[in-house]
Amino acid sequence: MNDLERRTVRRVMGRLMPLLGLLYMIAYIDRQNISYAKLQMVDALGLSEAAYGLGAALFFIGYFFFEVPSNIFLHKVGARIWFARIMATWGLITILLAFTPNPTAFYILRFLLGAAEAGFFPGVLYVLTLWFPAGHRARAVGLFMLASAVANAVGAAIGGLLLDQDGVLGLAGWQWVFLATGLPAVLLAPAVLFLLPRGPEQASWLAPEQKAWLATELASEAREEDHRAAWTALGDYRVLLLSLVYVGYPLAAYGLSYWLPTIVRGFGVSNTVNGLLNIIPWTLVALALWAVPRHAARYRNQIWHAAGPALAGAVLLVLSVIVSGNILQFALLSLAAAAIFSGQPVFWTLPPRFLSGARAAAGFAAVNSVGNLGGFVAQAVVPAIRDRSGSDLAPMLFLAVCLAAAGCGVLLVERKLPRPR
Repeated sequence: MNDLERRTVRRVMGRLMPLLGLLYMIAYIDRQNISYAKLQMVDALGLSEAAYGLGAALFFIGYFFFEVPSNIFLHKVGARIWFARIMATWGLITILLAFTPNPTAFYILRFLLGAAEAGFFPGVLYVLTLWFPAGHRARAVGLFMLASAVANAVGAAIGGLLLDQDGVLGLAGWQWVFLATGLPAVLLAPAVLFLLPRGPEQASWLAPEQKAWLATELASEAREEDHRAAWTALGDYRVLLLSLVYVGYPLAAYGLSYWLPTIVRGFGVSNTVNGLLNIIPWTLVALALWAVPRHAARYRNQIWHAAGPALAGAVLLVLSVIVSGNILQFALLSLAAAAIFSGQPVFWTLPPRFLSGARAAAGFAAVNSVGNLGGFVAQAVVPAIRDRSGSDLAPMLFLAVCLAAAGCGVLLVERKLPRPR
């Protein structure tokens, strides 16, 4: 790596990733606040665990239907305008969830929240292909996804505290959860319009030689298929295979993060202590998301850095069911969370091996939208398994099987992709 490359990548990382990370942190808190609101909202709306899980899971159905169109629209109008729109709408819908009067309204608002947020995560993945050459992308994605770990840690801390504000100003604790987490998205939406450049060529903080270096590097990775219609990516069998394989990652991630507060509550702790304890696994996730992509960057083919953590996470989930003792179970689940998340940044380096431009925007969205149906399965099936088994840990076996299948699938599908440059 020469000095110009080092300075350019460092400048882009320093200017772009904090903003994108902050946006993702807020989005992830708004997505996962449902796991803390559940501790009171189930009784408030008169729902069973399974019925509440279905409502929570409807987020991913809205996400699925609107993900690809949203990302294609982003490609046309630019990330600056589209991300601001996404933030404003998801923030408003989150605030409306605080005033949910009945189960039907809860189901509708969760579906609309998924539709509103659709396109943000794959949109960022696509935007990163416009700013980072392939060799630096895994680290950029890792830093971006690190915000999800920070979000879970922050959400855990404030989720428990907000629940304990039950009765303040005549509002229930679960209502404060939605109000306090939805407002930041609305307030930050205008800032995106001013702080996010459309592309490297419009970035005033890049020197001319840095812009020239980026343009040369990214142009060398461009392919002729850029000129084909974006929708053709949806019929590419490699996109379909990656979509199916990716299901296991969100399934395990959302299943664990959705159910972890309930497991910790079974230890007999207060809401506030529950939230503070849940900071531990997400701190480990943050460390893993920083370390694994950096280690992967040393290798030409990084595939084991995507599959290995998934397989390790599956083993840890199984062990959490077998062992006895709250402390040991919690420790294993915390390590499993780190493993589940840490392989995903490297997974997202696979689509750009054969997609770029508008096709990459559509391909990222397709993989993410289908894969995130795993979140629907997790939040709908995990509570149902809990209701039938009567055990908080039995659902972990289901998550372990799905995660192991994802790890093995990555190894098989990667062999059908072009070799990394």
